[in-house]
Amino acid sequence: MGYRPSTLLVTGGAGFIGSNFVHHMLRADTRVRIVNLDLLTYAGSLDNLLDLPDHSRHVFVHGDICDRPLVDRLLHEHAIDTIVHFAAESHVDRSIADPRDFMRTNVEGTFTLLEAARAAWPEQDSAAPARTCRFHHISTDEVFGSLRPGDPAFVETTPYAPNSPYSASKAASDHLVRAYFHTYGLPVVTTHCSNNYGPRQHAEKFIPTVIRNCLAGTRIPVYGDGQNVRDWLYVDDHCDALQRVLTQGKAGETYNIGGCNEWRNSDVVALICRLLDERLPERAPHRRLVEFVKDRAGHDRRYAIDTAKIGDELDWGPAEDFETGIARTIDWQLGLTL
Repeated sequence: MGYRPSTLLVTGGAGFIGSNFVHHMLRADTRVRIVNLDLLTYAGSLDNLLDLPDHSRHVFVHGDICDRPLVDRLLHEHAIDTIVHFAAESHVDRSIADPRDFMRTNVEGTFTLLEAARAAWPEQDSAAPARTCRFHHISTDEVFGSLRPGDPAFVETTPYAPNSPYSASKAASDHLVRAYFHTYGLPVVTTHCSNNYGPRQHAEKFIPTVIRNCLAGTRIPVYGDGQNVRDWLYVDDHCDALQRVLTQGKAGETYNIGGCNEWRNSDVVALICRLLDERLPERAPHRRLVEFVKDRAGHDRRYAIDTAKIGDELDWGPAEDFETGIARTIDWQLGLTL
């Protein structure tokens, strides 16, 4: 029998993936209520929550996941049975410039939530907690480090080898979540996703930067030689997978979620430019704006996700291919801009 969430505490639910998940869950399950805790830093915006399917089942709380009294109060006042933990500092360039906030939010924040959940959900030695509550920790494929051309894709048992302060902080939080399952029996699941893209993504990220700069007619910065490879996952597919893991995944397990779309950065830019040339021919060719810039420090060469486990055990696979997903993303951005 699967897990049936009732009232979710979604951390970071005004950010890119978190807000898309809030939209998804309110559409997909008319029984659930969501308490959305977000500090509204640069990465979060209430604009992402303006057009929710049902505002009556959504409560927004402006606050910090490191604020233990606040988290305790929310868990008890709203009878939270499920925590879906998105809140994180996730911009690699920012982590290189100033890693302190990444350690606080990603490590201390996760620790605070785990401790609050452990206090709110009575410890049991049996499998009962897996049926009555759930802590879903959202992580990243970056904890596994970098792949060389021809290397097999990351699997759930790939050794951790983080190469940036961001990925190191996420790796630390993953280890905490695992420890709370094995030490305290806390019913956790962890998911590692590949690079997301789609509506509501922060403007600093790679794909929004390319689209925005094309529309503004300004240079498109591409790190190094543009040959870095990423596995791109459309955010709606990610949210569908998260719901599948939350409701059908086994407590204590980790699941990799990928888009099965490995693209070089230079090819991503070329695709976006081609699609914008078709939509805005008077501004073509957009590729004239490309400018290769000095590579990022510690820039991982390639990420790739093996989705066999989630496919075999939970019957999930991505519905969107990269070209159609990018087209949808561009059209969404054009709807805001033009």
